[in-house]
Parts: sequence; C-alpha cells; structure tokens
Amino acid sequence: MTVTPPRTPRTDGPVPVPPARSVARPGETAEEAAEAADATATPSTATPSTASTAIGAETAVGTGAGTRTKAGADRGGLPSPGADGGGLPAAGADDGELPPPSRGFLAKATLITAVLSVAGSLLGLVRDQALARLFGAGSDTDAFLVAWTVPEFAATLLIEDGLAFALIPAFSMALARRARGVPGDPVRALVAGTLPRLSLAFVAVGALFIGLAPQLVDVLAPGLPDPALAVDCTRLTATCVVSFGLAGYCSAALRAHRRYAAPAAIYVAYNTGIITGMFVLGGHWGVRSAAAGVAVGGLLMVVVQLPSLLRELRKRTVNEVVAGQEEARPLDTLLLATVLLFALCRQSQVLIERFLASQLPAGAISHLNYAQKVAQMPMILSVMVCTVTFPVVARALAEGDTERARSRVERDLALAACVVLLGTAAVVACAPQIVEVLFQRGAFTARDTAATAGVMRVYALGLLGQTLVGVLVRSYFSAGRGSWYPVGAMAAGIVVTSWIGALSVGAWGVYGIAAANATGITVTALVLLAGMGPRSVPVGIRDVLLELSRPVRAALVATLAGSFAAGRFADPAAALAAGGLTVTVTFLLLGRALGSQGVVSALRSVRSVTRRLSHGRS
Repeated sequence: MTVTPPRTPRTDGPVPVPPARSVARPGETAEEAAEAADATATPSTATPSTASTAIGAETAVGTGAGTRTKAGADRGGLPSPGADGGGLPAAGADDGELPPPSRGFLAKATLITAVLSVAGSLLGLVRDQALARLFGAGSDTDAFLVAWTVPEFAATLLIEDGLAFALIPAFSMALARRARGVPGDPVRALVAGTLPRLSLAFVAVGALFIGLAPQLVDVLAPGLPDPALAVDCTRLTATCVVSFGLAGYCSAALRAHRRYAAPAAIYVAYNTGIITGMFVLGGHWGVRSAAAGVAVGGLLMVVVQLPSLLRELRKRTVNEVVAGQEEARPLDTLLLATVLLFALCRQSQVLIERFLASQLPAGAISHLNYAQKVAQMPMILSVMVCTVTFPVVARALAEGDTERARSRVERDLALAACVVLLGTAAVVACAPQIVEVLFQRGAFTARDTAATAGVMRVYALGLLGQTLVGVLVRSYFSAGRGSWYPVGAMAAGIVVTSWIGALSVGAWGVYGIAAANATGITVTALVLLAGMGPRSVPVGIRDVLLELSRPVRAALVATLAGSFAAGRFADPAAALAAGGLTVTVTFLLLGRALGSQGVVSALRSVRSVTRRLSHGRS
C-alpha cells in the first residue's frame, strides 16, 4: 500500500516564507525588534504542539509550538503553559518532528552547553597544569606537543569545524524532510549513506599517520632534538583520527536533534582520560603517558555520546512505518571537500607556529602552547552560543526562513563579540597573574611564567578575529551547500601568518609567531565579513561593524583599568581577583552606556534568570 504524503513544498530546496518584522516600532529598541522578529517568524510548515524536545540524554525542555498565540508572541515566543503548568509539550507524543526553538529553549541549551564546556575547559587546564608540573617546559614536552598536532587537527577537522559544518546542515535538512511527510525516514537514510563510508576513511587515515609517523615528525618539527620520542607519541595520538571522527559524527547528529548535553560532555571525558594516563603511567612512560591518555580519551568521547544517538535512531516515525526506509543518501562531495579544506587551512596555523618555533631554543613550543590554551578560553566561551544556534540557523534555511536566520546570526555576532572582548581585556590586563596562579609550580619556573604571559598577551589580540571567524563561517555552510569563499578567506589569512611569522621570528622569537597568528586570523575575519551576502546569510555589514565598535571601546578602557588594579597587589591571586573584577565591572558599565546589544542582551538574560530563581524560591 502506498500512502501519498500531504501536499507540501519541494523537499530539496528552501521554501519561500513571508518576511518577519525587522523594523522597530515606536519606543522599541533594535534588540527588542530583533527578538520580536525571531519570536513571530512563522516556518514554512506548521508543526504540532505535541512534539517533544530534549536536551541531552535525560533533560526535557519545552520548545513551543509552530503556531503561536498573540500572548505567546508577546512573551518572546515562549509557549503558553500546558496542563502541567510549565509550558512543556504533552508527554508521549513523538513523531520525530522538532518545532521551532523558543528563546527559553536556547537559553537552557546554552546554559547546559556552557556548564559542561567550562567543566571540560577547566579539566583542560588541569591537564596542562599536570603536564607542566610533571614534565616542565623542555625537550620532552616539545616532543609531545609535536605529536599533539594530530589530535589538534583531528578536533578541528572532525569535531569542532569541518565535519560539523557538513553534517549539521545535512541532518537539519533530513529532519525538515521528515517533518514535511517524506516517505520513509530521511534521518536513517542519511546515517546509512554516510557513517560506513566515513568510518572507513577515518580508519585509513589513522593507519596512514601511524605508519608515516617518522616522516610526519620530520615535516612538523625538523629542528627537534629528540625526534624518536615525538614519533612514539605521534603513533599513540594518531589513533584519535578514528575516535574523533566517530565522536564528531555523533555530536553533529545529536545537536541537529537538539540534544546538547552529551556532545558538550565529550571534552570532560577526553581530558579525564589524558589526566588519568599521565598520573597512572607517567612514572614508567614519561611524557608518552600523555599520548596514551589521548588515545583513551578519544574512545571515551564516543562512549559518552553513543547511548543518546542510538536512542534517537531507534525512534520510528509514522511515515517510516507505513512507507518503509528511504534510499540511503551520501553527503554532498563539494560540501564535504570545502568544509574540510577550510578546517585544514585554519588549523594549519598551528603547523606554521610549531615549524617556526622548533628552530628556537628548547621550551619555545611549550610556551606557545600554554599561552594559546589559556588565551583561547574566552574564544571558546564566546562561540558556545553559536554551537547551540548553528542547528537552528541550518533548520531555518532548510525551511526557507532567511529572515529568522539573519536575525539569529546578527545577535550571535553581538553576544559572542562581547564575551570574547571581556575575556580579552582580562587576559591582557592580568596575564602574568593568570599564568603564575595556573602553572608556576614544580618544573614550571618564574622564567617560564614571564615568557608565557608575554606571548599570551600578544595572542589575545587575535581573539576577536578567532571568534568572528567561528561565527561567520557557520553562516556560509549552514545552508548545506559547498562554498569556496571561506576556503579562500582562510588561505589569505594563512599567507599573512606565514609571511609575518617568517619575517619576525628571527628578531622577536615567539612574540613574532604570536603576532603573526593574531594578524592572520584577523585578516580572515575581515574577508569573511566582507563576503557576507549572497554566499551566506545576508547580514548588514555596516550595522555589524558599528555594533562591534561599541564593545571594542569598552574593552580598551577595561583593560587599562584592570591592569592598574592588578598592579596594586603583590599576591598573584589577590591581583588576579582585583584585576578581573575591575575589568568586568568597567566593561559592563561602559558597554551598557554605549548601547552594546550584546551587553544589554546578556544583562537582560541575567535579570530574567535571577527573577525566575527568586520566584522559584518563593
């Protein structure tokens, strides 16, 4: 028996929809107008209010219905309370369809992602502290950090950027096709057409890296004093190509299904494996124990996500039961090629740094590594919101709602810029105190602290560029189509990084390498911003630049004030507390006074959470 699906728009392309309201009404701020536009945007196909949505494996979060009442829209798009009084959809109904997410859903998803990501980052600091304490900053750690290049590349290509840019839009399109009543299950068809082939590719590349480890070390760091140790570590870390590939696949699929807890927990599991490996095996294997920990941590990244993904894939929809399984669908080759090339170009900055630093005195690579890991924490925090909203943008484009996608991207840019600039101000103002508190113990000396702090301040100058690249590139790939423009933009930045690094390393050493990194990524960000339009989500470039200028000015003043406050205390912990508090208060006050949308939105969210907590206690 063949069931004819209801009359729907074409399932292989965007569907035109009426534009959402984008002009502020009298007495309404631009931020409120943008939020109202997002709240009242109507998707191309109405979704039932009984669909269920969950974050992670256990936490259920209401997302609202596709058709909203006026009262619901006036509350920012949140659904009216249901029978349970909490606005959650009716239990037990699950046809595999995901309704448009409300602001409440996005806030809760971001909170869960932030908590778990911060936990992973803190464990990453513990990992780096353990590495510094156990092995210092010398030839052994340089050898391990050369081998660390493999998991760094694998994380960027397979988890954070490359593969996610291809898979999340693909899963979003499959979910949209399922919601439109396509016979069979497009989600399972996508898995059947992609996972086996990608798994074979992961195994082949991992085996190739293990076999060519000596040649790889020679290319990455030709001036390394102990290449044999680096080769041993590289063979252990190369196993992460397989584990990271599978972990990245699970993360992309789960985020497209709006399950965020398990993907956000992967770095908790990963760093736990590395730390355990160093302390358990360090006495016998030396720095090789850290490489063994990478191999174990990679497997744990898959283990923490697999149960959630299997639960999603076991769900059966009405269309699948009636019409059977849809034909397997592989990924678009052009899309996969462009996203992987972009991620490869972006991560090649690390290759340039390690290559140039390998010819400097021992410890140079380690100083660069420690400085970069700490300096990048504000950037990691700033792109959390984009990690949550990327599937939202991809789903909006899959449904043809470009206005909702544009509004979301512009707000992501404003909020992410504020977060990273606040962190940048704190890093520049308190760099010596941060490094001393975190690392100066054991084999890590005061000399290492001074060198690392100086490099960290230079690195921090490129954090805004790093964040803008992370937000903007998602706009280019969120429609699920291949684009060579981001690859060209990243290649331009790499050329700048290489040229400046080669010219400055002789005179300025590690400081020249860090300055080259900051300049190159900033060039890439500007090129990506200049190309926004027909190639991606069409944001207003002039409006974005004007909005970015406000938190930049606030960050400059906050940096000076924080540096002055930190210099009043001799104790590094007290100096860090005073400097950090001064930076935060100054930045928020100035940002609010200047009308920064990101600061205003963040403060409004804090007030909303505080109000809800106080109501919950009463």
